[in-house]
Amino acid sequence: MAVRSASFAVVAAVAFTGGLFVGNTSSSSAAVIKQLPLLSDGLDATADSQTDLSNFWKEWNALQKNFVQTHASNTLPSAEEKVYGAMEGLASSYKDPYTIYMPPKESEKFAADIAGSFGGVGMEIDMKNGVLVVVTPLKGTPAETAGIKTGDQIVAIDKKPVDGLTTEQAVAKIRGPIGSTVDISLVRNGKVMTIPVVRAKIEVPQTEDTLDQKTGVYRIALFQFTATSVNLFNEALSRFKASGSDKLVIDLRGNPGGYLDAAVNIASHFLPKGTTIVTEDYDGKDTNKVHTSLGISDISSKVHVVVLVDGGSASASEILAGALKDNHVATIIGTRSFGKGSVQQLIPIGEGSLKVTVARWVTPAGVWIMGNGITPDIEVPYTQKDADAKIDPQLDRAKTFLTTGQ
Repeated sequence: MAVRSASFAVVAAVAFTGGLFVGNTSSSSAAVIKQLPLLSDGLDATADSQTDLSNFWKEWNALQKNFVQTHASNTLPSAEEKVYGAMEGLASSYKDPYTIYMPPKESEKFAADIAGSFGGVGMEIDMKNGVLVVVTPLKGTPAETAGIKTGDQIVAIDKKPVDGLTTEQAVAKIRGPIGSTVDISLVRNGKVMTIPVVRAKIEVPQTEDTLDQKTGVYRIALFQFTATSVNLFNEALSRFKASGSDKLVIDLRGNPGGYLDAAVNIASHFLPKGTTIVTEDYDGKDTNKVHTSLGISDISSKVHVVVLVDGGSASASEILAGALKDNHVATIIGTRSFGKGSVQQLIPIGEGSLKVTVARWVTPAGVWIMGNGITPDIEVPYTQKDADAKIDPQLDRAKTFLTTGQ
């Protein structure tokens, strides 16, 4: 069956978790590369004549000749596995946490991840400044129940340090049989702690909405941008309209993202047709793609809107928040969002896959989401002390803003 490359419709910060056989061990890089088979998948297999690979083959041959097993677990890699390792190293040399080569097994896990229901602990993790961090524990999952928090730094999984692991590799280690326990060691506020979490089947959370009778503020919380989020948001929006309220809070805190189409569709309720929502900037390597409002535009201009964000709001959440902020239809309250704003393309290579960053997300006002996130119009922290006291200063500030205008 022919394979093809495909651009992601998924823009989540979540980490998801062939081959060529090279048999000639000649020290001449040019001679060996020319003997690589042409791929039948339409990819360019032409050798780069400017690159000297002689040292690579020297290393290959030196390992082949000299390596001696010292542990029973040190099973010798096949030629195919060696090539997979080299391909992983090539991708990692770009020093982009989202550009990785996935050998066949990891590629299969990735496909399972984007299906929306999976086994694990229920948290989104990502790499930030070279450190594995928790983007957010998903609502109602074992990770949230165990007390894992947004911003926790992961230092070990089952007592094994995560140094050198990609996000996908860390996810693979966190996963396991339903009902089993994984020990996750974290750094929080400078202190190291180990939290045992019982794995479970994770169902992607949906939405919740409610009217505050005292203030007249209607809150719609969206926990992910899934394939069903649009319909669920539409239903909540219908209940908002029926309530008679003109004060709306869209709560995106702890929402790690999901489908771009869902973010565009939801933003289209608030923006006229053709209004820019987000731009895919390809840095001149391809034509930029501008995603615009579908023009549903069924929210009255008399409705005042606040969007809540925090460090757990990422990718599609940032696209929605940035679009509403830059087009001046919502006020953003909370803390700076995560800052996951790049586009990946999945390119099947043999039985594995190359996930490569091909573009960056730019808000209507020209802000790079990647690394910057969305800056709130009104900065309001939410501390552990607040959580312990069961108060929500961010939501309270939103209600005050919507009822007083200040």
